[in-house]
Amino acid sequence: MNEWLKKLFLQVKELWSKWTVIQKVILIGIVAAVIVALILVSVFSSRPTTVPLFSVPVTDQAMRDKIVYRLEQENVKVYVTDAGMISVDNEATARRLRAILVREDLVPGNVDPWALFDVERWTVNDFQQNVNLQRSITAQITQHIESLDEIDRAEVVLGMPEKALFTADQKPVTASVILTIKPGSDFASPSQRKKVEGVQKLLIKAIPGLKAENITIADSAGNVLNDFDGMAEIDRVNIVAKEQKLIENLENAYREKILATLQQNFDKDRVRNLNIKIDMDMSKKEVNSTEYFPFTKRPDNKDTPYDDSEILESVTVSSQIIDKTFKGTAYNPEGPAGVEGQNPPVYSDMSNLYGVHQEKSETKNQAINTKQTQEIKSPSIDRVTVSVNIDGLWRRKTDPQTGQLLVTPANSIEREYIPVSAEDLEKAKALVQDAIGYNRDRGDSVTVTNIAVDRSAQFAAEDLAYIRSEQTRRTILLSIIAVIAVLIAFILFRIISREMERRRRLREEELLRKHQLEREKTLWEAEQAGMEVTMSVEERERAELQESVMSIAREHPEDVAMLIRTWLMEE
Repeated sequence: MNEWLKKLFLQVKELWSKWTVIQKVILIGIVAAVIVALILVSVFSSRPTTVPLFSVPVTDQAMRDKIVYRLEQENVKVYVTDAGMISVDNEATARRLRAILVREDLVPGNVDPWALFDVERWTVNDFQQNVNLQRSITAQITQHIESLDEIDRAEVVLGMPEKALFTADQKPVTASVILTIKPGSDFASPSQRKKVEGVQKLLIKAIPGLKAENITIADSAGNVLNDFDGMAEIDRVNIVAKEQKLIENLENAYREKILATLQQNFDKDRVRNLNIKIDMDMSKKEVNSTEYFPFTKRPDNKDTPYDDSEILESVTVSSQIIDKTFKGTAYNPEGPAGVEGQNPPVYSDMSNLYGVHQEKSETKNQAINTKQTQEIKSPSIDRVTVSVNIDGLWRRKTDPQTGQLLVTPANSIEREYIPVSAEDLEKAKALVQDAIGYNRDRGDSVTVTNIAVDRSAQFAAEDLAYIRSEQTRRTILLSIIAVIAVLIAFILFRIISREMERRRRLREEELLRKHQLEREKTLWEAEQAGMEVTMSVEERERAELQESVMSIAREHPEDVAMLIRTWLMEE
C-alpha cells in the first residue's frame, strides 16, 4: 500500500513538472471550485426545510409586515426572504396559518386562490381534469378547516355543475360543510360569528364562482351556523340591550353625582329618592350644513367700551359697467341690389327717422363668507328629566325649664316639622341643573320638591327606645338608691353591733377586774393574817400572762392597739 502511494505521488510529481503554468493554474482553479461547491452544498443541506405560505412572493411591504405581525402572534417562527417569500416550518402549520389569514382578510391581492390552496390543475382530459379539480379542492378545503384549533373533523361536499351555454341556464356552485366541534369550544356560539365567517371566506376564495348565499355550514347536530340573516333579529336585540345598558350606566352616573352633591348639603337621610330618565337617540345621523355670514374686516377691540369692529356683508369679486349711447338712423336691411326689400310696412315707414338710444348697466359679482360643516352624530341625548324630593327637619320639643324631652300621653316624643324653604329648593334645583348640563331647548326638566316623608316606623322605634332608656335609667336610679339604703343599714347595724360588743366586753372586763381585785384583796388579807396561800397552776399561769401583757402594753402601746383592732375586725 505504501509503495502504491509512493508510486502515485511520483507520477503526480512527474506530471506536475511537465505541465505548463497555464495548466497548473487551471488545475488549481478546478480544485478551488470543487471545494467551494462542497462547502455550499453542506451549508444549504444543513438549513432546515421550510414550507412556503404562498407560492408567490408578497411584494407589498405594508401587507407583508401585517402578515408577519399576525403570524408572530401565533408564536410561529416565520422566514422571510429578500424577494418577499414567506415560509414556515411544516405543512400543517402552513395550512393552519393560511386559514387564519383568510379569515382575517390578510391574503395579498397578487395571490391566486389556486396558489393559496396549492391545487395542481393538470391531467389528461377535461373530464378527468374536472374530477381531479373537485377532489383536490375538497381535500384541500377539508385539510384547511380541520387545521383550525377548535375543529375536530370536517365534511365538505361541493356542487360544481357543468357550464351551460347561456348564463340564465347556469346553475350556481354550492357548498355544504358539516363541522364536528371539539368539546368545550364556543365555535358555534353567536358571539363567535367571526370564526364562522372565516370558514365561509375560506370556501369563497377556494372555489371559483361560489357565493355566500350558496354556502351552508352546520354542526354535527344539524344547526346552521352561517344563517347570518336569521341572526339579524338576535343582533338587533343585542344592540338594543347594549343601548339600554349604556343609558342605564349614564343614568347611574348622573344619579350618583347628584345624590352625592345633595347629600353633602341636606344629609343622606333627607335625600333618599332621585329619579332620572335619559332619552337618547342611538341612530347614526350625518348632517351637512352650510352657513352664510358676513366678513369681519376689523375685529372688536376688547379694551374699548364700545364695539369698533368693522363688518362687511359681502365682497365684490368682479364688476362690469356698460354705458352705450346711439344717435342717428337705424340700420334697415333692404335685400339684394335691384330687388325690392321684404320689410314690413311699419319698418319701411320708419326707415328715415332719426333716433337716440342710451343703455347703462352695472353687474357686480358679490361673494359672502361661507362655512360648510359635516358632522356625524351618534349617539346623542334627546332629553333629560330629573325629579328629587328633599325631606324637611323633624325637631324634638323639650321643656325650656328642665331641658327634658316632652312626651305625649300616648308615650311618644313631641316633634315639630320644619319644611325646606323655597330659597333652598331653588338653589337645589340650580345645583341639579348644572350637574346634568340642563338645556331648555332640548326639553330638559328638573323638579325639586319638599314632601314630608312618612317616618311613623322610625319615630315609633325612636319612641320605644327612648321609653326603654328612661325606664332603664329609672330602674338604675332606684337600684342605686336601694343599694345605698342597704349599705347605710348595714353600716348602722355594724356600728350598733360593735358598740354593743364593746359594752359587753367592758362589762366583762369590769367583772374580771373586780374579781381580780377581790382575789388580790383576799390574798393580801391572807398574807397579812400570816396564812399560807396556795395557788393552782392555772391561776399562776394566768397571773403571769396578765403581768406580761401589761408590761408589753406599757412598753408598746401602739402595737397592742393595732392587735386589738385586728381582733375586732376578724370578729
